[in-house]
Amino acid sequence: MSAAPPSHAAMEQAAAWFSLLQSGAATDADRARWQDWLAGAEDHRTAWDFALRVSQRFQPLQTDASPRLAADALQAASRRLSRRRTVLGVAAVAGAGGMLGWAAWRQPGLVDALMAWGADYRTGTGERREVRLADGTRVWLGSASAFDQAYGASLRRLRLRTGEIFIETAADAARPFVVETGQGRMQALGTRFNVREHEDGVTQLAVYEGAVQITLAASAESATLAAGQQARFTAERLEAPTPADPAREAWARGVLLAHDIPLGEVVAELARYQRGHLAVAPDVAGLTVLGSYPLDDVDGALAMLEQALPIQVRRPLPWWTSVEARAR
Repeated sequence: MSAAPPSHAAMEQAAAWFSLLQSGAATDADRARWQDWLAGAEDHRTAWDFALRVSQRFQPLQTDASPRLAADALQAASRRLSRRRTVLGVAAVAGAGGMLGWAAWRQPGLVDALMAWGADYRTGTGERREVRLADGTRVWLGSASAFDQAYGASLRRLRLRTGEIFIETAADAARPFVVETGQGRMQALGTRFNVREHEDGVTQLAVYEGAVQITLAASAESATLAAGQQARFTAERLEAPTPADPAREAWARGVLLAHDIPLGEVVAELARYQRGHLAVAPDVAGLTVLGSYPLDDVDGALAMLEQALPIQVRRPLPWWTSVEARAR
């Protein structure tokens, strides 16, 4: 089952209502208008559901001095949504792939947390980490990423559970080095390369030194990428190679490298490194971005973008950030 996320406008309205209701200044008339807004469209109810889910991950950031957040209407909505979360959680843990995809934006962090649970190596949202394996291989993990290691007498194998890793392999002629995702196996031929598994069931491989052989999980189709190439593939289909994106190497150094790409893509990448909600309005998402931005300082990166482009960054809540057109 799949469902489109709510519109940007509905999300911003949900954040504004949440801010008002938790402020302690909402009147009975305000709560009645909120109820009317909530009942007015499915888009509104879905956006409100999302806002509640994000807020629950940031309880320490919220003040509990105002009991008005627990107003009768808000409690009723929360109880209904709590019942939905219970059903969603059971279905997700049961392993329904379609439900996991459906839940990815509705319960931020749920899919990554489930996939990373019990992994040999993992990072949280906003965290980068470098590990050195027993053979000297170096692996960098991106935000909310996880992998397992299985080294044996004849094979060195990593299994990427979720997220993105950059690998610098150590030489070992007796034991091939492979990385597996749900879409296939990649065998390194003395190399530096990046592997990213997207939420839509696509793996992206970018090679910067040496070469990597790809074997698809379902079709067994095989191809070798040389240094300077990248390709996306599913379990059944391998796309044609394109030039390797320098950005898929730069992130391991903590740099978001943007070379004439849309602002929407830049914000989406920054959002991977921020625990709260971060989105861009459609009317500015197509603006072209050029430059280098710090992944370890999302607020600083947004401030740099704000200086370079006709945009403004709004934070109606501590954990809710919107990039919009600059007010005239």
